[in-house]
Amino acid sequence: MRIDLSGHHVEITDSIRSYVQEKLEKLTRHFDRVTDIHVILSVEKQVQKAEASILVANNKLFASSTDENLYAAIDALADKLDRQILKHKEKIQSHRGAAPNAAAGE
Repeated sequence: MRIDLSGHHVEITDSIRSYVQEKLEKLTRHFDRVTDIHVILSVEKQVQKAEASILVANNKLFASSTDENLYAAIDALADKLDRQILKHKEKIQSHRGAAPNAAAGE
């Protein structure tokens, strides 16, 4: 898994970089086929914004989060992505199991 981190009007410090990596590496617990993550951190007036797009098994997921605190925005972003990955994983598993049951019923 490769994590690209960029900042818009924000200096990416080592502590921010390690915090983002720590939070986003937890996503592989639910789904191990995450190939690429691109994160953009930005500041607009007093609002901190975190956006991420993830490539997972022929699909692209996107989430964004805003908060007054950058670390809180990163936490909310990780939670949103975690829910999206779980939903994606359920979709993949449900489609695979549906075809053999339909053929067996005939």
